[in-house]
Amino acid sequence: MRYMLLIYADEQVLNQEEREACYQKSAQLAREMHEAGQFISTAPLQSVSMATSVRVRDGKRVVTDGPFAETREQLGGYFMVEAENLDAALALAERIPGAAWGTVEVRPVIELPKEMLPG
Repeated sequence: MRYMLLIYADEQVLNQEEREACYQKSAQLAREMHEAGQFISTAPLQSVSMATSVRVRDGKRVVTDGPFAETREQLGGYFMVEAENLDAALALAERIPGAAWGTVEVRPVIELPKEMLPG
């Protein structure tokens, strides 16, 4: 089963040097997951100052700067992994460097039938 591991943290908690070190540790973790056949994809996200939110209200698009919700922690990146069950996904999530100062949300991914998808 596929799981999305969403990494939330206060984006101000790390300086640039610490952020680069986190990227290196995350890349190493991705290599280890790949070797174990569990890796699908990963990426850090730009700052929330670069975010734009879209909502449709009364048939009209409403675009606002920033993330949708005001929170202390922001979505900073993700890992998409293959794990045999929730316990295995949780074991992967605890290895993500950001879990040490933020939160990693673990959510199963709904697999849509291929005929619903392009290509």
